[in-house]
Amino acid sequence: QVQLVESGGGLVQAGGSLRLSCVVSGNIYSDFAMGWYRQAPGKQREMVATISGGGTTDYADSVKGRFTISRNNAKKTAYLQMNSLNPEDTAVYYCKATTIWGYYYWGQGTQVTVSS
Repeated sequence: QVQLVESGGGLVQAGGSLRLSCVVSGNIYSDFAMGWYRQAPGKQREMVATISGGGTTDYADSVKGRFTISRNNAKKTAYLQMNSLNPEDTAVYYCKATTIWGYYYWGQGTQVTVSS
């Protein structure tokens, strides 16, 4: 079984920062992409940032320049550093791991709330 566990969410004031972590455990090969997605109330889940096994990154336009995704392959952990947060970033943030064969796994999500 593959499990993803996110942590690091919480309540922060506008302009503040948070760092999310996602630890992957279980039987999964190291060459998998990881991504952060978010879902705000009443909205569809959207991609925030992704990182390939080789370190290639991609970001949603709304977070470019403010968020940074990274990973530690030895620890099977992905991170999302979020700076200059604003209330529009309020959402449940989910971690996703995708294997090279297209199988994917989701974490349970962590709440991020940004107050104005």
